[in-house]
Amino acid sequence: MKQAIVVRKDLKMKCGKIAGQVAHASLISYREQVKKDNDKAWCWVFRNQPKIVLKVRSEEEIKSVESKCKKLGVNCALVHDAGKTQIEPNTLTAIGIGPDEDDIIDSIVEDLKLL
Repeated sequence: MKQAIVVRKDLKMKCGKIAGQVAHASLISYREQVKKDNDKAWCWVFRNQPKIVLKVRSEEEIKSVESKCKKLGVNCALVHDAGKTQIEPNTLTAIGIGPDEDDIIDSIVEDLKLL
């Protein structure tokens, strides 16, 4: 069981901003998984919440990741920034995927590079 978080690198967010977006994606995706499949969510929690953080170069790439998730029925959550600091309001910054089985997550993000 693991979770994947994918962040847009084309936005040129600073490290602290990226960390915040990753945290949002992880929590929102986890909360959605609790609603969808509480047993799977708790299994991930009790296995020390493993996660990987990856990058894409555009909004289109994040939307492609979202499409893969939906096609496979995998929980995902898009993160849109409030626009209070570095980027414009409602900018799509990241997506949280899962938590789900390792092989399922890997099939979605296998072509992406680590952040």
